[in-house]
Amino acid sequence: MSDDLLAVRRAKLERLRADGIDPFPHAFSGVTPIAAVRLAHADLEPGTDTDATYRIAGRLHARRGQGKMAFLDLEDRSGRLQLQAKLDVLGPERMERLLELDLGDLVGVDGDAFMSRRGELSLRVEDFTVLAKSLRPPPEKHHGLQDVEQRFRRRELDLIGNPEARELFVLRAKVVTAVRRALDEDGFVEVETPILQPLYGGALARPFTTHHNALGRDLYLRIATELYLKRLIVGGLERVYELGKDFRNEGLSFKHNPEFTMLEFYEAYADCYGVADRLEALVASVARAVGHDDPEVSFTAPWRRTTLAAAILEQSGVDILAHRDRESLTTAIGSKLPTEGRSWPQLVDDLLSKFVEPQLQQPTFLFDYPVELSPFAKAHREHDGLTERFEMFAYGMELANAFTELNDPDVQRERFEAQARLERGGDDEAQPFDAGFLLALEQGMPPTGGLGLGIDRLVMAMTGKRSIREVVLFPAMRD
Repeated sequence: MSDDLLAVRRAKLERLRADGIDPFPHAFSGVTPIAAVRLAHADLEPGTDTDATYRIAGRLHARRGQGKMAFLDLEDRSGRLQLQAKLDVLGPERMERLLELDLGDLVGVDGDAFMSRRGELSLRVEDFTVLAKSLRPPPEKHHGLQDVEQRFRRRELDLIGNPEARELFVLRAKVVTAVRRALDEDGFVEVETPILQPLYGGALARPFTTHHNALGRDLYLRIATELYLKRLIVGGLERVYELGKDFRNEGLSFKHNPEFTMLEFYEAYADCYGVADRLEALVASVARAVGHDDPEVSFTAPWRRTTLAAAILEQSGVDILAHRDRESLTTAIGSKLPTEGRSWPQLVDDLLSKFVEPQLQQPTFLFDYPVELSPFAKAHREHDGLTERFEMFAYGMELANAFTELNDPDVQRERFEAQARLERGGDDEAQPFDAGFLLALEQGMPPTGGLGLGIDRLVMAMTGKRSIREVVLFPAMRD
């Protein structure tokens, strides 16, 4: 923006102050959303006046006309409404002041509703109040803010200039509300667990580390809520969930942001198969609540169910269960993937990510994960070396991860020790040994099913967006 344009707007600001008008008043009570005004007069015939008076507020979006009559567009979160300003109603001084306002200024308006001869619902301005003087112009009104980097770095401009951006984040809020409603109605208790943790855990990921000066110790931003939530199951809460931010010190991609919103829930006396049924119902209810209508992808149950090994074999030709050590699996992979420095579980995950995940557009469950990939899942009741775990995919990405939870403290100790060996071997995403969690398990945890569902990715699925940066208000950005 040029300095001259900024100077012009600042001069107008000073003229308001010189005339005794506060350009930034404290409040403007009694505002009616524009959408409510439109709804109240949806059937009004063209050329019809009403005696209905409203107080609305928003940004000036457009202006047409001068002299004795002008039209302005006012926009709030819910929509846009035309204003009619007439010299014989406002008087010369007030009319001049209204027309001197800039696009982007926040204004409150009182007036009567009427339908223009052209069928445009309008408000005849009886009075107006400057609510905030905008010193910088809004995005270009016809095309909005188009530059992708600017949209993410200056989300406020994106929301001002692009109504569809506002609609998307209102829809995101509806997704969260629908998730909470479904779990609350099923008897789950929403809880809050620490974000700053003395020991990270519950997932295979690198943490962010910080330092607490008063305690004189390092702490970690949580990578998952799992271990604390399972301690609440031990404590007898039986059905718990948490919906909040997790943090993982990993790269950026279309589906990864270093801070992200996760739902985790745990249900006593359930297993991963019951959790799968609950997830089907939960996501289907969210899809109905937000009006998901993609003709190519349906979240209506039942979803496809297969195993991880079968899916990898089908898409890559590699039988992971026939190659249970790193050397054998490396040979089987051949030139399909880079294998240098990758552990056996990392190679399996690589096969999944490259060959299988992009193919899973329809909602799909993959069950029966090897124990090496699942340090907190209970051993499979029928197949040695596997666990009762599933991941759920749609639109070519993982949305959810679930276990029949491991509740034998002795087996959990063995899993921790196996993870510690991987960590000593250079795997910086291995799960650290958590003695406190073992103490909790030794109190006795009932059979439990648990799940983590990525809210950001769920919103991507509900809106058809292909980048997580589109559905996070302020995504992490490179300099």
